[in-house]
Amino acid sequence: MSSAPDADHCDAGTIMADVLSKGRESCYKARDAFYACVEKHADKKPTEIATMGLLFPADCKKSRAQYVSSCRPSWVRHFDRQHCAKKRVQRLLDGDDDGRGPMSLPQPYTFKQ
Repeated sequence: MSSAPDADHCDAGTIMADVLSKGRESCYKARDAFYACVEKHADKKPTEIATMGLLFPADCKKSRAQYVSSCRPSWVRHFDRQHCAKKRVQRLLDGDDDGRGPMSLPQPYTFKQ
């Protein structure tokens, strides 16, 4: 019996490389590069589908592939969900509709005593 863990068995003492500092750093760099590409090409029609309903332009396929290969799938889904939520909130705040955007709170009433 060999002491090396096989691919199907995860030993409790095994440390996954992507949770180490260097792995996280490379994941975050790839994530930031992908979202920077998405912002840079925001004027182009998004034709590619990612996770969590995220659409992105074809110009960002290479950075998306790097991002997906550098990060755990659960992290990619989390970051995509987070990005979509931020965009949704930004659209609501920037909207021209009167029902959207920051609310103006009523002034406090002053009561005479």
